[in-house]
Formats: sequence, C-alpha cells, structure tokens
Amino acid sequence: MLLSQLLDQLPDVLERPAQDVLISAPISEDSRTVQRGGLFVARRGANADSHDLIGAAIANGAVAVIGERPAAQVQCSVPYARVPNAQQALGYLAAAYHDFPSRALTVIGVTGTDGKTTTANLIFNILKCAGVPVGMISTVSAVIGDEELPTGLHVTTPTAPEVQSYLRRMVAAGLTHCVIETTSHGLAQGRVNGVEYDIAVLTNITHEHLDFHGSFENYRAAKGLLFSRLAESYTKAGVPKCAVINLDDPNADYFLALSQSVRQITYSAQGYGQVNLLNWRAEPSGIHATLLDSAEGISIAFHTALIGVYNLQNILAAASAALALSVPSEAIKRGIETLPPIPGRMERIDEGQNFTAIVDFAHTPNALEKALQAVRTLTDKRVIAVFGSAGLRDVEKRRLMAEVGAQLADICVLTAEDPRTESLDAILEMMAEGARRVGGVEGETFFRVPDRGAALAFACQLARQGDVVIACGKGHEQSMCFGEIEYPWDDREALRAALRGTPLKTLPTASL
Repeated sequence: MLLSQLLDQLPDVLERPAQDVLISAPISEDSRTVQRGGLFVARRGANADSHDLIGAAIANGAVAVIGERPAAQVQCSVPYARVPNAQQALGYLAAAYHDFPSRALTVIGVTGTDGKTTTANLIFNILKCAGVPVGMISTVSAVIGDEELPTGLHVTTPTAPEVQSYLRRMVAAGLTHCVIETTSHGLAQGRVNGVEYDIAVLTNITHEHLDFHGSFENYRAAKGLLFSRLAESYTKAGVPKCAVINLDDPNADYFLALSQSVRQITYSAQGYGQVNLLNWRAEPSGIHATLLDSAEGISIAFHTALIGVYNLQNILAAASAALALSVPSEAIKRGIETLPPIPGRMERIDEGQNFTAIVDFAHTPNALEKALQAVRTLTDKRVIAVFGSAGLRDVEKRRLMAEVGAQLADICVLTAEDPRTESLDAILEMMAEGARRVGGVEGETFFRVPDRGAALAFACQLARQGDVVIACGKGHEQSMCFGEIEYPWDDREALRAALRGTPLKTLPTASL
C-alpha cells in the first residue's frame, strides 16, 4: 500500500511528504523490528522519544516514517509525515495496512475492571457451540482456528499492529466472528483504534489503574470509548450494533448515556435488567441457575462448574451478548456448561494434599473480595490467602487489598507481586498498615513473607485438612518484575512446587 493511501485513513495529518513510497512490510513502532520496506512510527513516550531512533529504523529497512515532530526538526532521509499523536495513529495505520480486517468480522468487545477474561471466554465458547467460526484475542492468548498464541507477560490488550495482524489472520482462516478482551489501557492508548466493534460488553467498573489514568473519571471515560464509538463504527450488513451493560453496576447510567443511539441490552443478577438471574443454588460441583430474557421470553436453566456469585454476572453478560447476536438458547446453555477451565481463574492445583489449593488472578480489591467470598462456599474450615500489590501502580490499592484480605480470610500472607523499581519492604509495610486498620494482628492473622515462593510454601505448611489456600494476583501470568527485569514466574507451577515441599525462590536479590 502507498504511504499516501495510509495517510488518507488518519483523522488528522499535519504534514505530508512530497514524495510517495510503497509500504511493503508491516508497520512498527520498534526500530529494532522494522522490516525492509516497512513504515516506522516514532512518538514521544513517557521515558524515551523514539524520534531519536529514526536513523536506526531506516538502517533496518524503513522506507517511510510517521512522527510527531515538525519535519524541519527531524533528520530523516526517507518520506516523513507528521501527525498530532503517533500513538493514536498507529491503530488506524495498522488497520489500513491489513485492509481493515475487522470490517469482515462481527466483533464483540468485552471491557470492565474484573471478569473480562471469563466473560470473553464464555462468549467464545457459546459461539463455538452455535457452530460459529470464531476467534478470540484475550489478555491470555489469541485463538485463531486450532492455533493459540500467547499475547504477553502482563495483562493488557496487545499492540495495535498485533491486534490487526491477528484479525487479518482470522479473516484469512475463514472466521466470521471475533471476541476481544478490551482493556482501559488498550482503549486509552489507541491499541484498538481501527477495530470496528459491533457488540460492546461491560462487566463492572471498580477501583483500578488510577496510577495510569489519574482519576476514576478518566478510567471510566477510557472504558466508555468502547461504547461511545459503537454508533460511528463501520456498519456491516445484517450485524447489529448493541451495548450490553451491567445494570447492577453503579456506573450503568454513564454507559447507557454513551450508547443511547444503538440497541441496548441490560442484565442484572438482582432482577433489574432485560436479562436477569431468576434463581441459583451452589453445590460442590458448581452452581445451578436460571436466566431469563424478559423481552424475548427466553428462559435458560444451566449448571456451571464456575464458583462464586460474581461468575453468574459474567454468565449473564456473555448470554446477553449471545442473545444480541440471536444465538439459539440451546447453544447458550451448552456454551455455559462446557466452558473449559480458564488458566489462572479459580484454577485448582492438586498434588494429593488434604486441603484445597487454588490460583486466581484477583488483583483488585473488588476481585479479591469476590474470590474470597467464593472460596468460602468450598469449606467450613479456614481460608488462607496469599497476595501482594504491584509496584509503580495505584498506591491506594495496597491498603484496600490488605483490608479486604484481613476481613474475609482467616490468614493472609502478604508477599511480592511485581514490585518493579519500588521497595518491596515499603509496599508490604503499607499493606500491613491496611491489615492492622481492620483488626489484623501480625504473626497471628497476617504474615509478611517477601519471597512469593516461600510465601506459598508457608501458606501450605499452615494449612490443615479441609482448609483452602488461594494464591491471588498473578493467575496465568508468566513473569514477575523486579527492578526493570521480568523474571520467569508461574503461580500455578510455584504452588505445585510448594505443595510438593520444593518451593521455588522468587527474589532475585536478598532484599528489595
């Protein structure tokens, strides 16, 4: 595709080059991965300015550059275009380069603080059970036909070029639908710019990512982009535009207002929505429940192996999205009941121990609360929770996480969770203060064990027959960050090692 054709797809171009050039390789924002014939996108970042790497990108084969600096201030020997915000432009450029693949797909986006991955997987499985050729891009992996590709070490939407490449591969594979787990970072940073969504699903909005967004209002507004853009996105023949909104969430009215020009389906576990939970009962094997679409008169009774009432809301969200797409109720029921285990989501770890061991991704105060309430239904004995709070992230969350743990678990083990360049000891002290504020007693009801592997081993040593040990915060993630280095780490393998009595060591240095 010609550079001029790519530029025509951008909302705003401040300077265009006099010379045109053919772009014959994928677009990249990393000078090290630019391919010969490719387009390099330079931008000002929080810690670096990649305009300084234009020479390196050209040396690696870039035949054109798009950046934010005026052309007169850039040393560039190939055609150069200037845009107001290169990060926001990247998604549109990648979409155009791949010939707008999302226009050939029905795209379902799932956003919210908690429950995104489970809800996305439920929708994906429901569509599969309906015989729909469907792909998925989640914070765990991208699923394209029989191929599953990991999408990163930590949880966020993949980069814009990666998203568009996955979508193009889905179209080439003959898929007709795609489910995308859409994060607030992905929306705010433009990683899903150029994705033409059809269904937008909201799980909930709670305290999270305020370190990045600056305020709850900004965080909510980032999520809201998925809904406000529905009406103006590309219209596909026979595909509805629909917003699916959790009416039990305090922010429901905000999202209803943003999406008022498209069809709306509300759901509620308390009976306030169009799709409601009629009844439910928990058993050791899972939950039996019934949902009702009051507008269509469709009732679906189901059994799920998922535990926790919060997962019933995820099921309502997924069922509502499926109903928006006119999926038969039989397929919705099968999709719910045959959902495969989701990595790191209430995942049981069994090494023959006489207590229950679980790994869950709960890394927000709300998610930790729901996870601990859920495992309470599994035992009449003690709940022992192992968790931390990430460095260089929302500081207030540290206290809140510890308060929730101290109130709902019998014993908390406070430990490392991606301290990054912050002092781990300082993070744990803030958490300890939170636990003490709600009556926690260090050495009795809560402990500090900085090394996560040792913390898991300590929790397993404390556990008695019938107890539940739950490791929260890391889930499926495959690394832990100390300083600026990502070290290999998998909570599931670490918990298995702890159960076998051979704990893994976490801390790369004696003290952080």
